Amino acid sequence: MPADAARAAEVRAITESSRSLRGPLLPILHTVVERFGYVSDDDIPMIADVLNLSRADVHGVVSFYHDFRRTPAPSHTVTLCRAEACQSVGAGALYAATAERFSEDSGVEVGEVFCLGNCALGPAGMIDGRLHGRLSSDRIEALGEGWTR
Repeated sequence: MPADAARAAEVRAITESSRSLRGPLLPILHTVVERFGYVSDDDIPMIADVLNLSRADVHGVVSFYHDFRRTPAPSHTVTLCRAEACQSVGAGALYAATAERFSEDSGVEVGEVFCLGNCALGPAGMIDGRLHGRLSSDRIEALGEGWTR
């Protein structure tokens, strides 16, 4: 029995309404993440049941793609580019400093991505979903002003 009956009913409705699509699993998972922010452990067996897939099949897709969170998102996210162009202008050190800066703050998640297409303005990153270029520790601190620590 799922922990949240209302969520379970909505996830089942999402799955049932999309199961006739060709290749419905990815669109269903995207819809669940859009609606709830993440795919819970209780969602996986329900989606598998409705689509007549194994739990392992659904879990494999959820765990393979980084877009499908397994836990609620933190209040703030900092995602820094680690591709070659950004690395050449200090992204490695910036990532390390940012990860250290927010290591004790459960409300901020620091992640990495390998190219945001903003190579000329590196180091680049996304802060709360918004693209920024020419980032530095001071600039990240200023953009995150007011975040609780």
